[in-house]
Order: sequence, then structure tokens, then C-alpha cells
Amino acid sequence: MLDLRDLEVPVIGAPMAGGPSTPALAAAVSEAGGLGFLAAGYKTPDAVAAEVEAVRSATTAPFGVNLFVIEPYEADAVAIDNYRRSLEPEADRLDVELGDARWDDDHWRAKLDLVLDVRPDIVSFTFGCPSVDVFRTLADRGVLSAVTVTSVAEARGAVARGAASLSVQGLLAGAHRGTWDLDATPDSTPLLDLVGAVVAAVDVPVVAGGGIHDASGLKSLIDLGAAAAQVGTAFLLAAEAGTHPTHRAALQDPAMTDTALTRAYTGRWARGLANQFMADHADAPAGYPHLHHLTSPLRKAAASVGDQQVAHLWAGAAHRFARVAAAADITRSFALHGQPRSRRET
Repeated sequence: MLDLRDLEVPVIGAPMAGGPSTPALAAAVSEAGGLGFLAAGYKTPDAVAAEVEAVRSATTAPFGVNLFVIEPYEADAVAIDNYRRSLEPEADRLDVELGDARWDDDHWRAKLDLVLDVRPDIVSFTFGCPSVDVFRTLADRGVLSAVTVTSVAEARGAVARGAASLSVQGLLAGAHRGTWDLDATPDSTPLLDLVGAVVAAVDVPVVAGGGIHDASGLKSLIDLGAAAAQVGTAFLLAAEAGTHPTHRAALQDPAMTDTALTRAYTGRWARGLANQFMADHADAPAGYPHLHHLTSPLRKAAASVGDQQVAHLWAGAAHRFARVAAAADITRSFALHGQPRSRRET
């Protein structure tokens, strides 16, 4: 079974749903000595199966697949309806119909069955934690499991259920917060403090991310006992990434300097490049994936016309360090010179 402490380059390419994560990106990160990931979120099971096959056609190196764990959530119907009305002028301007605000589980059972069948080297879970039976079955099939956590309490809970490793997400990470409780206020604990506390609280390999953009930042995590850094924003401009052209342009726009947390796009807290849409809808209600479906046509229309002030532009706080390069070069830039290939304690 894969051991995260044995990566040649202790970097994991964070799964980035919605386009950036591609089979080419996952394969390139793994081939360079890191660990590439596919993002199964928002895709059909058949599409995920095709991507797994594409990665295996490109590399024999280990790679992972990430699944969403979307718990049932009863959104405030009045708040959702009020929010829809507030979006109508923008939808009219972009000549689109808003989507249906609804809940779904992102094909949970079918995707779980798929990964149990195709057996990638690691399966990670975000937004929640699956049952004991899921972890037991993955282990029985030789697949490493991982759960995204944003607090010590979540870390302990995941390990108690059987998670074989953890991905600690700091506040400065780009895109969606992996917090299990949709209504919770984002934890503001600095990443290094959080990692130190989690490493002290559990006895499984821990990886972490959120603002890590170079080998120095990676070393700070390794020194605390982490097995690797999970990096997403640094790969958004990689040649192999499927990042939308509007998103790529915004990441390189000197006027787009800040990031902020918002739930205006999907009803779940997420970090992206600060724009007018975030500012105008700072009071957006909770409701995931309700708002994701509601705003999806609006976001797609804005991206298609290059409207950076309405499109969602997920990015971490260290986005200014992202560069246009091959994914292999980006991966190798994190190499810890003088570190042994395996950092496993003996």
C-alpha cells in the first residue's frame, strides 16, 4: 500500500474540481516524484472512470482520486429565494437563466463503487467523513484513505472512523473549505499551529496545505512532522492544468491582488480572487450544493466572456507565486535538497 512518507518529492497535487485537475496534470505530478490527484467532484462516474484510465495510460506512478462527501442539508428556503432575486439583474445582464437550487450527493454511491473497483493508490474525501465500513473496505483492497480536515476535532474524528491519513487544510488554501459543518465559521488557526496540533493528536501520516508555494514552506511542514505538502494554487498555471482562460488571465492580472473567503458562489465557504461579485453578495446564505447549482449558469457565462468581476476565481493566498510552467518543473521546485527519499522513521 502507498505510504505518503515515501514520496520522492513530498508534494501532493491538490484535487481541484471544476476543470483544473486533469489526467495530464495528475500524471505529470506523479511522474515528477510527487503524487497527482484526479478530482471526481461534479463529474459523472463514467467521466471519472475515463480519467483514471487516462492517467494509467500515461504513468505507472501512484496517483489518487478525490470524492465529495456531501451530507444532507436543509437550506433556508426563504433565504435561498431572496438570494435568487438578488442575482437576477446579473443574470439578465449576461442573458442566462439561473439554475435550480437543489441538493444532491454528487453520485456518491456510484463513485465510491467505482474507486473500489478501479483501486487508485489513494482515495481522499472532502467536505465530510465516510463511515467505518468505507475505510475498512478501502484498506482490504489495498487502497490508502485520506480525509480533509480543518480542525483537531475533525482530525480525531476521521482517525476514529478509520482514516489511514489526513489532509490538513489551512485557512489560506484556495477553493472550498473542507469543513464538515456547513454552518461553521472558518477556523482561523494558522496552518503551522494547526499542523503541529494535529500531528500531536493523531498517529497517522498527515499532509497539509494552505499558502505553501515553495520548498521553504514545505520544509516548515516537514519539520513539524508532516509527510508532505498538498499544493493546489501553484499548479493552476501549469501547462497541463485545465484552468479556464479567464481564470488564468485573472491569476496573472496585477490588479487582482487579494483573495477572500466567500460563499456567494456555492453556499459553502471558499477562497478566491476578490472581485465585485464577492463584495456585492457578502451576505449570501449557506446551502451547498444548492447555491452551486443556482449560480452555475451565471458563473459559466461570466467566464465565457472574460468577466473577472463575476466569474469565480478560486485561488489561495499565495496565488502571486503561481507561474506558467510544466507541472513537472513546478513539482520539482519543491524538492528538499539533502533530504532522503524516504522520511519514514525507523
